[in-house]
Amino acid sequence: MATDEDLLEAEWESVADGSSDMNLAPNSDAASSSEPVLNQDEIDSLLGLDENDDEELVTGIQAIVESAMVSYERLPMLEIVFDRLLRMMSTSLRNLTSDNVEVSLDSITSIRFEDYLATIPMPAMLSVFKAEEWDNYGLMVVDSGLIYSIVDVLLGGRRGTAAMRIEGRPYTTIERNLVERMVTVVLSDMSAAFDPVSPVTFRFDRLETNPRFATIARPANAAVLARLRIDMEDRGGRIELLLPYATLEPVRELLLQQFMGEKFGRDSIWETHLANELWETDVELDAVLDQLVISLNDVVNWKPGSQMMLNAVPTSPIELRCGEIPLFVGSMGQKGGNMAIKVNKKLRNM
Repeated sequence: MATDEDLLEAEWESVADGSSDMNLAPNSDAASSSEPVLNQDEIDSLLGLDENDDEELVTGIQAIVESAMVSYERLPMLEIVFDRLLRMMSTSLRNLTSDNVEVSLDSITSIRFEDYLATIPMPAMLSVFKAEEWDNYGLMVVDSGLIYSIVDVLLGGRRGTAAMRIEGRPYTTIERNLVERMVTVVLSDMSAAFDPVSPVTFRFDRLETNPRFATIARPANAAVLARLRIDMEDRGGRIELLLPYATLEPVRELLLQQFMGEKFGRDSIWETHLANELWETDVELDAVLDQLVISLNDVVNWKPGSQMMLNAVPTSPIELRCGEIPLFVGSMGQKGGNMAIKVNKKLRNM
């Protein structure tokens, strides 16, 4: 025999089944009358996951997400600085190695600091340097090909033979010292290349072999990455210069210039001419004896012969104004038969 609790539970189940059927009915009608859903190919195309013939082409939402990683401002003057650096490095490295050296610029890009560290192959040789005047740091990475080439050249290796590479082993003290010597030469050329824009001294700080110990910026911070190619006949390699935007911040406005000496729309000749003409401009000054606050009703009732009593005496200070701007305070007098005011105090710097 069913109890009261069993009857109550059965009643609730019947109500729940009825409500669920009622809720499902409109949804099923809406689903049948709605537009068809996207298929898998359309979803992949929207997300940018479809396979393209051009592997570098990124589309869809993936392109929007990745665009935030490279949407940093261009610095036109920085490209000119690196052009100067290339010419100086060609001469300096030629004197260092006594060999024919050609330096070229592969690319200048913007990248997040964390993403760049993840691309450095191990073992690596990372030179941390400091910009003294800007009080911040930069990073120079020398790849293994250039390391072995410099060691081979400086230690008297024969021309016409490629440097022997032994990948995977740590670098020796001799290799580190020779690379440090080359890095010092490059930093000296960088200082000279930046001189026309802003005098700065790049000082070698330390040499690291682990990217984790060469962290000079926050992982998400943006940085400028310049890839330089150095060729010495059949030998050579790459140097990568990483300058965080925080390091370049003190000279950011100078690096935004399109050409050397640009004034961002300002013309110094016309500024000087305008300033000289302004000093020759005639202005009208008002000598204010006193001020009274009078109701509008009293002003309306004024008639010829009405008088106003001022709280001023012959020795009261007089305020000279240009429009509503007070400029001077003086005392009233007479000179050459004319009323005159002697300036006693200057109220505003001009």
